[in-house]
Amino acid sequence: MGRTKKVGSTGRYGARYGSTIRKRVRQIEEKSKISYRCPICFKPTFIRAGLGIWTCKTCGEKRTGGAWEPTTSAGKSMSRRITRISEALKENA
Repeated sequence: MGRTKKVGSTGRYGARYGSTIRKRVRQIEEKSKISYRCPICFKPTFIRAGLGIWTCKTCGEKRTGGAWEPTTSAGKSMSRRITRISEALKENA
């Protein structure tokens, strides 16, 4: 295997497919491989089990999320909207 200090896991593609596409693939692979903080036990053991499936190795919590990250920007936006709406309903009641 050649040197892959700069290109990381995408070194397996060699000079094929262009540098920009290989950089994007590297970013996606790095996002999906790291451990995130579990929303229940708050330990950094929340890992990707499959496409959009995230599990905690410590507490066994299993959740759905984004394909490469546990939360997506659209999901964060929706949770903010839901919180804002529920607070407005509490004030009116």
